[in-house]
Amino acid sequence: MSDHELYDILEVSRGASDGDIRRAYHRLAKAYHPDKNPGADGEDKFKSIQSAYEILSDPQKRDLYDRYGMDAFKDGMGDSGLDGFPGMFFGGGGGGGDIFSHFFEGGLFGGQSRRQRKSEPLMFPLEVTLEELYNGETKSVEYKKKSLCKPCRGSGSKSGQSTTCRKCRGSGIQVIHKPIGPNMLQQIRAQCTDCGGTGDFVKTKDRCTKCKGQRMYEEDITLEVPVSPGMRHGQKLPFRGKGDEMPEMEAGDVIVVIQETDHVTFNRQGIDLFVDKEIELVDALCGFTIYIEHLDGRKLALQHPPGQVIFPGCVRGIQGEGMPRFRHPDIKGNLYVKFNVKFPEDNFADEKTLTLIENLLPTKINSLNIDDEVEEVQLHEYDATKGVINSHDDDDEDMDGSGHPGMRCAQQ
Repeated sequence: MSDHELYDILEVSRGASDGDIRRAYHRLAKAYHPDKNPGADGEDKFKSIQSAYEILSDPQKRDLYDRYGMDAFKDGMGDSGLDGFPGMFFGGGGGGGDIFSHFFEGGLFGGQSRRQRKSEPLMFPLEVTLEELYNGETKSVEYKKKSLCKPCRGSGSKSGQSTTCRKCRGSGIQVIHKPIGPNMLQQIRAQCTDCGGTGDFVKTKDRCTKCKGQRMYEEDITLEVPVSPGMRHGQKLPFRGKGDEMPEMEAGDVIVVIQETDHVTFNRQGIDLFVDKEIELVDALCGFTIYIEHLDGRKLALQHPPGQVIFPGCVRGIQGEGMPRFRHPDIKGNLYVKFNVKFPEDNFADEKTLTLIENLLPTKINSLNIDDEVEEVQLHEYDATKGVINSHDDDDEDMDGSGHPGMRCAQQ
């Protein structure tokens, strides 16, 4: 079995994320379940999907598979328990029976093999507009990374030769003893300060003129990042091997984090979009046609028939005009429009016109006759900072008619 076959079974790329692998497994397991595909072929397909997922869903097993293919799982090499002992001691898939290598480079003592070591990932935020998340776009991320020196091929020397570091004896690790109390020492393992953790040392006269014997140099990189329709704020895009390169280590990854910027018109919630529109009172009562320019430049004509009243704060929805679903851009959410009704200013019409309007509207129910048993009061404008605004002089603006302070908004 090739080192790509398990990925082919799950129909994902080798660089697929854990979430991509999980979603692919659920989709294929449902499609090829024996209940839906009776027969030997259907059952074999379903078993191969399960086997592929069992390996690729486990980070440790996936790492073994990426480096060694299915040979890593022969004779128990891929197992984590005692089943791995036969291969470890007798050469069954354990790297030629190299017992000491297995002990000290990631075997029984839980250490990490040097060839398993990987540079730390680099993480960069990427600001993306809502239009770009709706339509899709290719963005660029510029950053600096450490690259292995090309003239010396990462050796750090002109001749390509180096000597074993005397301080760490080639291990790249130095042991430091730190006193923590009377007759007590703490043993700390740290990177060797002489060789920088490489285990090798380059003589001064033989050092590479470009990297000065450091084996690496800083390089400016421009990374093209495809932004797919429907991506979300905070979504992480991994780029394997695009990070720092270190001697005798696997190149690190670059992780780009989507940062969605605020939009002046639309507010996104999942795959739905929300927008506020202000209409006049006459529109709310008599119908209207208004336009909304969408994120892809289309103009949507919103029509509402006369007679169907729009109330302040009323929400209406447009199906299928929201954000596209990630990886399924043909499936879209909804667009919701919240209407704010703008009322006319004071004294917008004379008494005759108001009478005409009153005759057109439903009959009043809040106009009662005032008799002797009812006390008549007047309504005044209210300001949250000043209380009730009345017709008193400016000097008495904080006093009501009886000499007491006017009504105030309660402080929150």
